[in-house]
Amino acid sequence: MTANAGAPATSTPRNVPCILVIRDGWGINPHATERAVDATRLAKTPVCDRLEREWPHTLIKTSGEDVGLPIENGQPVMGNSEVGHQNIGAGRIVDQELMRITRAVRSGDFARNEGLVAACAHAKGTTDDGRARALHIMGLVSGGKVHSDFVHLEALVQLA
Repeated sequence: MTANAGAPATSTPRNVPCILVIRDGWGINPHATERAVDATRLAKTPVCDRLEREWPHTLIKTSGEDVGLPIENGQPVMGNSEVGHQNIGAGRIVDQELMRITRAVRSGDFARNEGLVAACAHAKGTTDDGRARALHIMGLVSGGKVHSDFVHLEALVQLA
């Protein structure tokens, strides 16, 4: 987190109202070379400008391990509104389901999950009249790595 360099160094007295403002989609681009196309910086925002001058504020990190998402090819995976709200509301890093499943795949816990193993065994069995059953796999598959990962599909197919 980066504190507001322009605000006076003060502490907030106890028992004073505090406002948490979440401006969805309001990004601060740190790259000086892209300022010419930075809509947030180019917009006329006198109220926001005054609030930032006069009141303490901070920036938060919104991607990768800082919000419970992975690092992919050396770059933090971008979060989204849901991820941000979970982490802000918890006041700590909340591992996303994507990370929990990925860790389970890597550790082997996914392949040993009793519920998944039993479901696959049942699906691959036969019906009461001797016909073979079919196992249909469905779910999210995306390279975006916020809600799913191809590694999860591969692990499920291997388990089946």
